[in-house]
Amino acid sequence: MNYEAPVWLPGGHLQTIWPALYARRGHPGKPLYQRERWVTPDADFIDVDWLRSSTQQPLLVMFHGLEGSSVSHYAQAFANYARAQNYGFVVPHFRGCSGEINRGPRAYHSGDFEEIGWILSRLRQQHQGAIVVVGISLGGNALLRWAEEMGGQAARVVDAVASICSPLDLAASGQAIGRGFNRLVYTRMFLASMKPKAMLKLAQHPGLFSAEKLRAARDLYAFDNVFTAPLHGFKNTQDYWQRASAQPHLNQIRLPALVVNALNDPFIPASSLPQQKEVGPCVTLWQPRQGGHVGFAAGALPGHLRTLPMTVGGWLSAQINSKQRDNFNG
Repeated sequence: MNYEAPVWLPGGHLQTIWPALYARRGHPGKPLYQRERWVTPDADFIDVDWLRSSTQQPLLVMFHGLEGSSVSHYAQAFANYARAQNYGFVVPHFRGCSGEINRGPRAYHSGDFEEIGWILSRLRQQHQGAIVVVGISLGGNALLRWAEEMGGQAARVVDAVASICSPLDLAASGQAIGRGFNRLVYTRMFLASMKPKAMLKLAQHPGLFSAEKLRAARDLYAFDNVFTAPLHGFKNTQDYWQRASAQPHLNQIRLPALVVNALNDPFIPASSLPQQKEVGPCVTLWQPRQGGHVGFAAGALPGHLRTLPMTVGGWLSAQINSKQRDNFNG
């Protein structure tokens, strides 16, 4: 991926913040989704937003990032790309991210590959054509963890996967976002959303965790130690970050997988990113110099967000075509 930021958009922070707030998504207005509510195996629910195509073209699935949703800037950009290609497009929301708090004594986390697996299996049952999957940030790490756990079985469910700006080494990214400007801006933004949701969860399930310790949390490490880790079966933050990180297992992936990380991403130290020799033959690494965290705006001010969907979407389409040729020749 040969991305170069516009001259008016210098630096990783600006390349992260500006696209999320101001860049054009590609089509006037927000996508008009159709929402479905799915009951989960543990009697909870998730909400799934659809843009349906009129053909049996490929289905593009997106797993959003931390505190994201189907109206996040990147989801709107990919929705517009899918609409232009006449692809189906669907955004399954992680629990509690659709605008309504979920019922169960859990939320979601960076290694939630069981949830990913259940969702993709259900989509496979519903859709007869090709399925490709994009995971953004947290959603991308969880998607890769699913592909790693599934090994050779993953290709029976989907045709290809792509992660974008994912924190593959959660400890390195957790430390980076907890320092300096990152702590003042991004950590504060995430906690402003995550803490109230956690308190709603405590009201549903009294005694689930310590309200006092949660209120005292000032970074994601402390939040995960009180809330995320114990609610999802981890001993503590260190155990969670270690076991949920996708990077140590990338060589176990057995279907086409694209991993995109900008080297100037404020959340993800470039030194923590994998090298091609570490990931195995099924994984393609794109590590452009610029782009920020899920930014990649292009064009004249205020910029547009078409570059990332078109580039990643083109790679995914190529994997579908390659598989179809192999099936035909076989």
